[in-house]
Amino acid sequence: MKAFTLLTDPVYVKPDREYTRLQKFFRSLIKDERDMPFVYLTIRITLTLIPLAILLYIPGVNNWIWWTAAVAYLVLNNLILKGPYILMLHCTSHRVFFERKYNWLNHYLPWVLGPFFGQSPETYYSHHIGMHHPENNMPDDDSCTMFFQRDSLRGFAKYFGSFFFAGIFHLASYFIRKNRKNLLKRAVRGEILFIAMCIGLCFVDWPATLVVFIIPFTFSRVVMMMGNWAQHAFICASEPDNPYKNSITCINSTYNRQCWNDGYHIGHHLKPAMHWTDYPHNFRQNLDVYVANDAVVFEGIDYMQIFLFLMLKRYDLLAKHFVNIGNRYNSDAEVISFLKQRTRRFPAMAVASKAAVA
Repeated sequence: MKAFTLLTDPVYVKPDREYTRLQKFFRSLIKDERDMPFVYLTIRITLTLIPLAILLYIPGVNNWIWWTAAVAYLVLNNLILKGPYILMLHCTSHRVFFERKYNWLNHYLPWVLGPFFGQSPETYYSHHIGMHHPENNMPDDDSCTMFFQRDSLRGFAKYFGSFFFAGIFHLASYFIRKNRKNLLKRAVRGEILFIAMCIGLCFVDWPATLVVFIIPFTFSRVVMMMGNWAQHAFICASEPDNPYKNSITCINSTYNRQCWNDGYHIGHHLKPAMHWTDYPHNFRQNLDVYVANDAVVFEGIDYMQIFLFLMLKRYDLLAKHFVNIGNRYNSDAEVISFLKQRTRRFPAMAVASKAAVA
C-alpha cells in the first residue's frame, strides 16, 4: 500500500513570458489556451507521421528505404504518438478544440489524422460521447465490463471479440433503440468510409495499407479495450452505477504526463467536460468523497500495467501501488481481498433484478 502525500500530475501554469507572434496566432485559433499542447502535438504528427505514410505509397522506393520507413512509422504511430493522440481526441471530443469561426479545423483530428491511428472518423466520438458516458458501464453500454470475470484472460478475449467483430452493429442498434439518428449516421458513416478506404488502398498498395492503416487500426482497438477494461475492472456489486465505485483513478504516473491526465477516470465520469488540467486539483479537493465511497486509487502505474497485473492475477503488485486514502486498510492482504471482490463477474439476473427494483 501507499500513503497519499502529494500530486505530481500536470496542471496548468500560465506562461511567465509573453507569447511569440506564432504562439499568438495559434492561441487565436483555439478556445482554451490550456490546450496549446494539443496544437504542438497536432503539428508534430502532421509533419512526421503523414510524410512517412506518403513515402510508403511512392512506387519504386528502394527496398531498404521502404522497410526503414515502415518500421519508423509503426514505432512512431503505435508506441510514441498513439496514446497522446487518442487522448487528445478524447479531450477534444468533450471540449471543442477550435473557435467557432474556425470550426472546420475541428474536423482535422477525427477526419484527417484519425485514420492514420486506426480511428474511423467520428465513430469514437459517437461511441464515447453518445453511449459510454450516458450508460456509465451499465448493461446498455456496449463496452460494459460487468458480465466478465475481470482478472480472466478468457473473459477479456470474449469481451474484445464481441467489440472488435460486432461493435459497430451493437452501437448502431443502440442508437436505433434510443432514436439518436444523427449519432447513428456519424458512427456508421465513419466506420464504412474507413473500411472502404482500406479496401480501395489495398488495390493500390496492400503492404503500405497494411502498415499505414490496418495494423494501427487493429492495435488501437486492442489497447482501447484493454484500457476500458482496466478503467472499469473494480466494480462494487451493490452500486455498479456509482462512478466512484465502478471506475478507478491513477495518480502520479508517466502516463498522466504523456496523455493529459487520463488516469483520473472517476473524476472524468463525474464531470466529463472538466478540463484535463483541473483533475488533480478536483481529486484533492474531493478526497473525502473518494474515501467515503471506497474508491480505488493507484499510484505510479497506468491502465496497461493494471490490465497486465489482472491477467497475471498479480494482486500483490496491485496492492503495492494501491493508495490507502483515509487509512481504510491495515495490510496488503486486506487490499487484495477488497480488489478481488471488485473484479467478480456479475450474474446477468442479479443486474436485471437491481434494474427492476430501481
